[in-house]
Amino acid sequence: MSRVGKKPIPVPDGVDVKIDGRTVAIKGKNGELSFDFHLKMNVVYDQQAKEIQVSRPDDHRQSRALHGLTRSLISNMVQGVVNRFEKRLEIVGVGYQAFLNGKHLELQVGYANTVKMSLPDLVECELPDNTHIVLKSANKQAVGQFAAEVRRVRPPEPYKGKGIRYQDEYVRHKAGKAFSSSAQ
Repeated sequence: MSRVGKKPIPVPDGVDVKIDGRTVAIKGKNGELSFDFHLKMNVVYDQQAKEIQVSRPDDHRQSRALHGLTRSLISNMVQGVVNRFEKRLEIVGVGYQAFLNGKHLELQVGYANTVKMSLPDLVECELPDNTHIVLKSANKQAVGQFAAEVRRVRPPEPYKGKGIRYQDEYVRHKAGKAFSSSAQ
């Protein structure tokens, strides 16, 4: 039995769970998320115990893999509608900055033109200052994907560390070229 898959998912108060066929819909204070699970998986919601249980029909390799995956995705949905997931990015570099213009994030990161990115529907963006970006969403995949796309605009370079990075990301610096003092 899968160690992850066999654990029940606790459902906190204020969260509504509906299972219709092979679709799980979870609604909470931070939004509503739905997920279509695989045909082989069996998802049951126990209202008395306030927990969701995921089970599999057999011990084939694919079933074992889908068991833990399905349980993790549903658990992330429950966690997201209660407390939003958050990714923090910082911009390092002279003159590098970000602006929020309606539903567009505008980045000035050393290119001739400003890079404009449309915010996905499920993701909220906050700018505490011009060099920090806070992305929040109930959907863990959506916030992680958009954070990766923002970082990909100008990843941190290894010599000075300039670029867009996650807030706690460590950027290993390389030594530049060392010029010798002996002229030949």
